Amino acid sequence: MIIIFSIWEYSIYLSVSEQVDVNQASQNRVRLQVVWGIALVLAGLGVLYRIPQVMPKITQIEQFSAALGFIYFCFYLMAVILIAGGGKKIYTNLKILSNRTSDNNHR
Repeated sequence: MIIIFSIWEYSIYLSVSEQVDVNQASQNRVRLQVVWGIALVLAGLGVLYRIPQVMPKITQIEQFSAALGFIYFCFYLMAVILIAGGGKKIYTNLKILSNRTSDNNHR
């Protein structure tokens, strides 16, 4: 009887410790997603910063002179997509992180 009870206690301990490890790994994943979102926003800002510096060099290439408007459009679209995607990723994952911390505080 004592052996069965100690095995039962050990199985409860393992299930609780596994749940804590999963929660910690999930929280680390969310933090990594926030960092990735910040990197995306910074990349988008970098593209915006570089467009005025790169476009004069592109205008000197004869093959691209006819498509300058399209090239401007593509660069600005890429910057907007990077900034918006990174911002969405940051917003969503910070919201998840704050919900988890508030859930942990209520327990």
